[in-house]
Formats: sequence, structure tokens, C-alpha cells
Amino acid sequence: MAYNVNKIIVIDTNKKMNPKDFTSHAAGKLIRTSHGYWAFMPNPLPQKLEINNELLTILGEAERAMGELNGLGGTISAPAVFINPILRLEAVLSSRIEGTRASIEDLIIYEGTQLSFFETAGDVREVHNYILALEYGIQRIKSIPVSSRLIKELHAILLKNVRGDIWTPGEFRTRQNWIGYPGSSLETATFVPPPQTEMLDCLGDLEKFIHQPSNLPALVRLGMVHYQFEAIHPFADGNGRIGRLLTSLLTLDWNIQSQPLFHISPYFESRRQEYYNRLLAVSQKGDWAGWLEFFLRGVKDTCNGTVIRIHNLQAIHKDLLGKVQSERNAARLTEALTFIFSKPILSTDELSRFLQIPFKSTQRIIERLVQLGILREITGRARNRFFQADDIIKSIK
Repeated sequence: MAYNVNKIIVIDTNKKMNPKDFTSHAAGKLIRTSHGYWAFMPNPLPQKLEINNELLTILGEAERAMGELNGLGGTISAPAVFINPILRLEAVLSSRIEGTRASIEDLIIYEGTQLSFFETAGDVREVHNYILALEYGIQRIKSIPVSSRLIKELHAILLKNVRGDIWTPGEFRTRQNWIGYPGSSLETATFVPPPQTEMLDCLGDLEKFIHQPSNLPALVRLGMVHYQFEAIHPFADGNGRIGRLLTSLLTLDWNIQSQPLFHISPYFESRRQEYYNRLLAVSQKGDWAGWLEFFLRGVKDTCNGTVIRIHNLQAIHKDLLGKVQSERNAARLTEALTFIFSKPILSTDELSRFLQIPFKSTQRIIERLVQLGILREITGRARNRFFQADDIIKSIK
């Protein structure tokens, strides 16, 4: 992603926004602004939607997969052991869609040190902010509804002290933005969202749709909300990440999930160009069916993948518990394992703080975990060392 004053450039296409490409008014229409450029005005939701047999089939598959994930989430007794790794994978992949290069290993080390010694230091801070925003949102929706207020609070956290912080974190845009190739202008952009005044009206309509009763299936509504938010593009930067984060939070707010386990970014990241194209096709051609089929397949694949990932983590957890149960210091080693699942790359200092025991005692615990093949020293240094649980890392990548 590249930046310039008043605009966001997403490197996804080099095609200019052409009114002739917008052949349907099913999702919205182009308007000629007072400044002479074209902008897209999405229609208020709900749109007129025909659920054909193909869409109905994939909807049923997505609902079953979502139900299986929700059922599994209800059996998790130690959320930190299984949920924290899933959240971190979401943060890495949602940010990667926007061009970051940080890995999940970078993120976990950064969380423990807050030191910017990575080649991708700025990227790591962005991913870390995504985690902070996601965790904040998970707690915040217990006290306030999903709303413009909450969305702005999440945005303020997401862009704090990172490359997008020049774009008024926590505030909706006051100037026009656009999407296009590097160096594009409003006249040559691929997509121009609503002007600022109309944008605020669109957000108000979207908020009503989120909370009003509907006969539409919840997962269909979820896909429609995601498209609508991206079409409105209410921030100068961070719209993609906030839109995907909002999708995760709505599964909790709408009681689709009881635990924060659904995060669709891995699917979007693996099909990034199709993701962009499907969103644009709704605006240009009114292709709701194509977008919703893509989105629902993503729901299905995401849920199935997360179920497999959690089962793998559960198997690893059981295996590692078996390795320490016969140890003389079994209780303390078991407690250390809980932390290791939450932070599969760790320092002695971090574990010492978690266990609330002296540094030297923690060193002995880590030495034993290394001997048992649970941890591996990864720095090759004599001091300031980090240790990695390879099996856990492999299972969440």
C-alpha cells in the first residue's frame, strides 16, 4: 500500500474508474460530485437479494461449519491456551493483506519485548496494534453495541504510533479518499467511495442495519455488512483491517459464536486478488451472489480450518501435559505450559513474571522443558535468549 495526501492507494488494479463499468444499480450508483469527479454511493441495506440454489447450498454448508466451530468453542475450558494463538494468526494475516511482512514469530517476540529490532519493526507494531484493537473490541462489545463510536475507538488503537497515525486515528475522514494504482488521482482512481457528508449518512444506515431485526440469514447479513463497510471506506487509512475486525466482532455480538474464534482474514489473504475483485463486482455489476458465495465459502473454509487447528492444539496440549505429569515439579511445569501456549516464543524473564518466581528458578524450569523437547533455544546467545515451542508454532501458522 502506498500513501499520499487525502488518499489511500491499494495496489490491486491499474484500471481507471469508468462509469460504463457500473452497469447495475443493485448495490448503489455513481454520482458526479460538486468537484467534478465520480464517486460511488452504496444503497442502504438490506438490498433486494435472491438466494439461488447454489447460494443456498453453500449457506447451509457455512452454517454447519460455523455451528461446529461454536460447539467446539463451548468446550474450551482454558481460552488462553487455544484462543490466543488463533487471534495472533488473524492479526498477522489481516495486516498482511495491507502489505505488512511481519510473521507470527515476529509478533510474539515483539509482544514480549516491545523492542523494534526487527527488519520489519514498523510492520510488527501494526500487527501488534491489530491484536490490541481486537482484544479491546472483544471486551468492549460486552458493554456497548457495535456502533460508529466503537468503530472509531478500534481505529484509534489500530493506528496509534504506526505509519497510518498521520491519518487522524479514531476519526472518520473529513476529505475524499480513493482506491487505485500508485500515483492515481481522483480522476484516475479505480474506486471512489462516498464524499464525506454522504459517507456519514451511509454509516448511519449501516449501523441501523446491524441492529434492526432481519429475516436474512445471519451469515448473509455478515457478508453484506463487510461489503458495505468497505464500499463506504469511512477512514483515511485502516478500512480493510477495521472491516475484517468488525466481521469477527459481529459473530460475537450476534451470538453466532460464544468465543472469539471466527476470523476470516486467512481466507481473504490466500485469495487477495479475488477478494478485491468480488467486492468491486458488487459495486459495478450488483453481483451480490458472487460476493456472498465467495464470502460464505470463506466462512466454511475458515471454520473448518480453525476446528482442525484447535484439535491439533488440543492434541499437542495433551501430549505435552503427559510429558510433564511424571516430573517432580509437575505442577509448576504444567503452569508453565499454560503460558507457553499463549506465548510459544518466550524469554526467561517473561515466564518468571508469569510464574511469579525468581529468575534462577525459572531458568531451571526452562532447562527441563528444553530437555523434554518442549522448548528450543532459538537465539544462540548466552544472554537475552528466546525459547520456542516448535510444535505449537507449526500448528498455528
